[in-house]
Amino acid sequence: MMSRLAGALVRAILMGLTACVPALMLPDTNVDTAQIVALIAVFATFLTFFEYVSVYPGLIAFRDAPPFNRIRFLALFVMVVLLSAIEAAPSEPNTFNRLIAAFGSVVGDAFDLPYSPVRLMVLSMPTHSTFAQVIEMRNMSAIAFAISLITLIVFALTMILRGWPLSRKTFNVWVNLPTFDPTMGGDVVERLRRDSWVNVALGFLLPFVLPAILKLISVNITPISLLSSHTLVWTVTAWVFIPVSLFMRGIAMGRVATMIERKRRAQESSSYLPA
Repeated sequence: MMSRLAGALVRAILMGLTACVPALMLPDTNVDTAQIVALIAVFATFLTFFEYVSVYPGLIAFRDAPPFNRIRFLALFVMVVLLSAIEAAPSEPNTFNRLIAAFGSVVGDAFDLPYSPVRLMVLSMPTHSTFAQVIEMRNMSAIAFAISLITLIVFALTMILRGWPLSRKTFNVWVNLPTFDPTMGGDVVERLRRDSWVNVALGFLLPFVLPAILKLISVNITPISLLSSHTLVWTVTAWVFIPVSLFMRGIAMGRVATMIERKRRAQESSSYLPA
């Protein structure tokens, strides 16, 4: 019980600190923004704490199947820190910010290809954006997209090398997939595979679709300003983090479906053995 409490507390503090990173690194954080960030940080802290301290499942998938959520959190934290550093570099040109900004420029040149997600994010910028703002969006989008690809590679290697999710020898579907109801009807393996493909498809399509949706909303409904530092950092982070989370969830659900199918075959084979 004490280890669960300590683990939940550490995770909650880390999530709260992650929510505060842009406010701590960006120079244009005013009082109103700081209050909003503090509220979000408190909400993220309490949500994470109660999710992990509880024995029963809640909302977070694969809660007891590390390192799934650890990889996601590390990707989120690195994204927020690096994007905040690029955004803060023009006004606070310290060594770290300038180094990350220079690295972002190199990655931006590599990923800014026709019809690529990075190019689509650049095209979603307001028409009155300056050249410097467009380049900044390109570099931030490229860095975030590169982190997402590295995250997927790390997760794939974890499954292959460590045999995830059976690296701990036990896996509880109910706890690790709290939003998946196995009693709704139909074969569990087929439903897991269907949901897996849906999540993978969404994870693949969203980096291309979200910039278009953002542009349509800005033109036809209400203008969305991407020129604010905090808005830009969190928009680019969400643009990448949501799809990569769906991609990882889809791959993981497919892995669970395969695991259940193998277990069934093993049980069927043992049932036909002579006594």
